[in-house]
Amino acid sequence: MTEAGHITAGGAIFGKLKALGVDYVFANSGTDFPPIIEGLVEARRAGIDLPTPVTVPHEHAAVSMAHGYWQMTGRPQAVLLHTNVGLANGATAAINAWCDQVPMILMSGRTPVTEHSRFGARTVPIGWGQEMFDQEALVRETTKWHYELRFADQISELMDRAWAICNSTPKGPIYLSLPREVLCESCPPEGLDRPSRIAPVVTAPDATALARAAEALAGAEAPLIIAQRGAGGAAGFAALQQLCETHALPLSHYWSNQLSLPLSHPMQVGADPGPWLAEADVVLVLDALAPWFPDKVTLRDDVTVIQAGPDPLFSRTPVRNFPAAITLAGPVETVIDALAREMAGQALETADLTARRDRITTASKAARANVEAVAEAGCTAPMSKDWVSLCLGRAIRAEAAQGRKATVFHELGCPLMPLDLDQPGSYFQEPHSGGLGWGLPAAIGAQMADPDRLVFATMGDGSYMFANPTACHLVAEAHEVPVIVLVLNNEEWGAVRHSVEGLYPEGAARAANEVPLTSLRPSPDFTKTAAASRAWTETVTDGADLPAALDRAIKVATAERRQVVLNIAIARTAPH
Repeated sequence: MTEAGHITAGGAIFGKLKALGVDYVFANSGTDFPPIIEGLVEARRAGIDLPTPVTVPHEHAAVSMAHGYWQMTGRPQAVLLHTNVGLANGATAAINAWCDQVPMILMSGRTPVTEHSRFGARTVPIGWGQEMFDQEALVRETTKWHYELRFADQISELMDRAWAICNSTPKGPIYLSLPREVLCESCPPEGLDRPSRIAPVVTAPDATALARAAEALAGAEAPLIIAQRGAGGAAGFAALQQLCETHALPLSHYWSNQLSLPLSHPMQVGADPGPWLAEADVVLVLDALAPWFPDKVTLRDDVTVIQAGPDPLFSRTPVRNFPAAITLAGPVETVIDALAREMAGQALETADLTARRDRITTASKAARANVEAVAEAGCTAPMSKDWVSLCLGRAIRAEAAQGRKATVFHELGCPLMPLDLDQPGSYFQEPHSGGLGWGLPAAIGAQMADPDRLVFATMGDGSYMFANPTACHLVAEAHEVPVIVLVLNNEEWGAVRHSVEGLYPEGAARAANEVPLTSLRPSPDFTKTAAASRAWTETVTDGADLPAALDRAIKVATAERRQVVLNIAIARTAPH
């Protein structure tokens, strides 16, 4: 029994998380959870406001759902896993969150350290089998802060600290391990119903560096912006459009995992920065982990490179040696706004500026026309990924005309450029860490965050298998999440094949058109995996049939509030 007014520590954690703004705790339980489950029941009986616990029967999916929820809302969520084995299953998704600078409160139980004579001590053999000398080591390199709860009365203060650190610039996950004996203790109520007493640290660009950057961009003859991680929200998205228009700054979405400009914007010059980099005298690298391919790009000797973003030098990455003559540290939207203000007095229209704007606009229009032509040519049986992307973009625009917002989660699925999207938050690509299986659960998390939005998860067949689809479809059905899943099925690890052929362009594998260790044949019938959770499913083999299939999928998702899976036959790499 707990003391009067107290609650079991396992339940106190949930109440504190709600006070911190956490809506969902994505969890996979285990033998360390009895005090958590008991505490939850206690807390409900006491009328304490709690986040919704979501049972996710695989930890990678649980962490990825929290990832997607944050991407849609900007509010960190919590994940609760089972000791070291659950943490190990979630570690790949934690790597993704770390790489993507996604804040979340990641927790896992700690096997009891006592063998007897203490409430919560070991009761089953796995209590010995799961103990580690250093459980935190599983995620130490991919969390900003890690700690083990020692006493129940630490919960409120430690959670305040965890929340503030994960939300500080640059953002990222934190980890707290929870010994079972401590979770069984009685927790005092003080602070559990209050938001954090600790404010996150939000950085801003240095004034001197900002002035130098503004002067360099304003005086540039051939400037270029390379953006990978978006513009930081609706305000930053609008501000970046205005900045590019006013100063005739071309922007390349090189390997981007978020949208920074509308793809129809006249200053948006596509995914290949190579031709623009070759002539650039000033390059603004806007939150880009890898802004170009060093082996294939030669910069001018007199180029000025400005690295900007939450961590301009990406100090969490051991090796990253791109030039940085000027660095601007701060959230992306803060940097954009500060640059726009600093350059406002230098926005004088000249003949050279007008000519540059016209040249960029012409190149942008030609690039978009080429993207569409290539995509149209892929309306075959089987079809191309570009064709799927083009059709999906058209379906999204038709829905937008009716006032419905949409977001695409892309994991080796629909390429960005043919989608022709134009809204912030409309596109998220897999993190550059490459931990496969992110796309489907992240889309589910995003759909839970915004139930009325159309959310599409587009992925390759290999990525779909990595997503633990049975677990994901279970959650989608249990919580009535009408996510629309497009499995672009080419029966192979296409990314691996392209990597082999890129490294060995004249190699034996390319010449033989046979790349070992990439085949995923015979392909499973993915529709049956989804149908086991009562999803609406369809297989599409001919590109001409895809637009109608997408229309049916959207109607089912919106009218029936039911998850959908389209298994779409995609052409494999053409023979050489």
